Amino acid sequence: MHRTAPTTETSSATRDAPLRGLAFAALATVVWSGSFVTSRALHDGVPPVQQAFWRWLVALVAVAPFGARQAWRQRQLIRRHLGFVLLASLLGVSVYNTLVNQAGLTVPAASMGMIMAASPVLMAVFERLGGVRLGPRRVAGLVTACGGVLLLMGGGAGFSPGDLWMIAAACCFGSYSAVLRRRPAELGGAALLFTTFLLGDVMLLPAFGADLAVHGGFQPTAGTVLPLLYVGIASSAVAFFAWNRAIALVGPSRAGAVYHLQPVCVALLSRVVLGETLGPARLLCMSLILGGVVLGAAV
Repeated sequence: MHRTAPTTETSSATRDAPLRGLAFAALATVVWSGSFVTSRALHDGVPPVQQAFWRWLVALVAVAPFGARQAWRQRQLIRRHLGFVLLASLLGVSVYNTLVNQAGLTVPAASMGMIMAASPVLMAVFERLGGVRLGPRRVAGLVTACGGVLLLMGGGAGFSPGDLWMIAAACCFGSYSAVLRRRPAELGGAALLFTTFLLGDVMLLPAFGADLAVHGGFQPTAGTVLPLLYVGIASSAVAFFAWNRAIALVGPSRAGAVYHLQPVCVALLSRVVLGETLGPARLLCMSLILGGVVLGAAV
């Protein structure tokens, strides 16, 4: 009986998996950075719950051409793993971005990005509890990057009650990323996105209805509709697909190391779009964050 040798293409794909995983993580991180800026920009125009509801409705429409048919074909598999799908929908769709939008009412976009950079630490903790050895270099990278975040906050970013919403969001996103490790291997990526977006938006319906009753709707203008299209298509459909692929290829802790780039991206975008200042202290601390990413994302 002869054992089939692995093909060159298979071996090459295996070797390239870490690099592709880090590239997917970087893409998601950069695209998500814009969502913090849009959330902050929308804080006067669209209530937080309504932002979340319309974001995921747009995302659902965007992924439907690719995911609806696959989800229907895999409906028995989805039903069998309904607990996983519901938890991923709750953490990654219903709760996470609603908390971010709530924080955007009072917290500057740059500070939102800084606090979110702590979520990879929780990802690494969950992965370590799951029996994965992180390695000294990756741990050093996480500590360095997290130290840069803490120093940045202590050096002038300040702390407000709204930051608690972002801390809760960071914990929620870290938990979502850890849950993704339990994704059934046979469940397609498009099917997962479509199903979580659908169930997550359904879970938001009661809060959306209550918010409409209290605050009324928002005025559909270019300043409200275009940001919602961005977060629905780019920050949801595109970024979540990229992040889920990154988790599958390199795991939460290594993808989380790249996620530390987010406060850098958010700070630069908020400076250009919203006019928020950076200052030398922030630039210095960002170098620590970037250094931590280089260490923690080592392949």
